[in-house]
Amino acid sequence: MRYRRLTSCALLTAVALSIFVIEAQFPVLIPIPGIKPGLSNIITLFALLYLTPGETALILLSRILLGSLFVGNPVILLYSLTGGLCCLFVELCICKIAPIPALSAVGAMVHNTVQLLVAALVTGTFAVFCYLPILLIAGIITGLFTGFCLYFLNRSCEKTLKRIFS
Repeated sequence: MRYRRLTSCALLTAVALSIFVIEAQFPVLIPIPGIKPGLSNIITLFALLYLTPGETALILLSRILLGSLFVGNPVILLYSLTGGLCCLFVELCICKIAPIPALSAVGAMVHNTVQLLVAALVTGTFAVFCYLPILLIAGIITGLFTGFCLYFLNRSCEKTLKRIFS
């Protein structure tokens, strides 16, 4: 049974990493730094539903560490790591009371806010918070999109997924 859990974690990490690397190749649709779909968060939320918090954190950490190496941008590590860990913490706190789309949207807003805080600390200016309203709106939109993707996946495959991940 332990090997099954380990294999599940490895598979989810590989899928999340693949999505992250592919998404990094997308052209910038909106000329505002920090706005991207965050599709690999679908896997993090999936893990949150079906695995332990520790397993979910390891999947997230592995995806962020390996993703920053594969994409070749070490700055991603600083922003993604802080944003991702804070996002996961908040999602863990509210996952029992919030529906999946709302959970994802809140997580995206937390992620964006923490990344702006890191940017303010790195640059030494809080002027970056001018982007906050735009990033929060983008976080709500992209968070709802990824949340609904997982919601419909979970709804259509729930019995199979529970059997696989239980």
